[in-house]
Amino acid sequence: MEEIEVKFLKVDKEALEKKLVELGAKKVGEYFYKRQVFDYPDLSLDKKGAWIRLRDESDKIMLSFKQRLGRRGNSGNDAGMKEIEFAVSDFGETAAFLYELGLANKFYFENKRTRYEKDGIEFDIDEWPLLDPYLEIEADSWEEIDKAIEWLGLDKANMKKFSTTQIYALEGINDKDYSKLTFTEAVKK
Repeated sequence: MEEIEVKFLKVDKEALEKKLVELGAKKVGEYFYKRQVFDYPDLSLDKKGAWIRLRDESDKIMLSFKQRLGRRGNSGNDAGMKEIEFAVSDFGETAAFLYELGLANKFYFENKRTRYEKDGIEFDIDEWPLLDPYLEIEADSWEEIDKAIEWLGLDKANMKKFSTTQIYALEGINDKDYSKLTFTEAVKK
């Protein structure tokens, strides 16, 4: 299934939250995410722009297969993202299961997310170690994405169809150099 989302980089979190509230968006919550990303030891998933992500979202644990579509390197927009995702019950047990399947730990990262919602459209303000906050807008259709961009008065020319890895690359950071990246610790491989 195609993931319909876009990002706007280097946002002013306080100003954006104020604008969302003025538009009638409801704050859904603030989340602290832990994610472990897996690949095969030969990095065969990475070679096709794909990965397995196990993410603890505070209120649920999700396992995902993600693949960048129409990859254009680390600086250009992709054509989109394929995502297959479902809930699991235990972070540690699921990681152990993935290891038994022959997958290897690629890295462990943490991030913070503040989520707002309006008319079924999600507005996530994401904070990652070493990056400025960015906005991710996710909806059920590209028309709804356009509507959300218009509501916020954003310039569509600044819209990115990017992975977080691509955002790191824009900042001159290769996230693949890290085995662990948290708000208190950055461990290079």
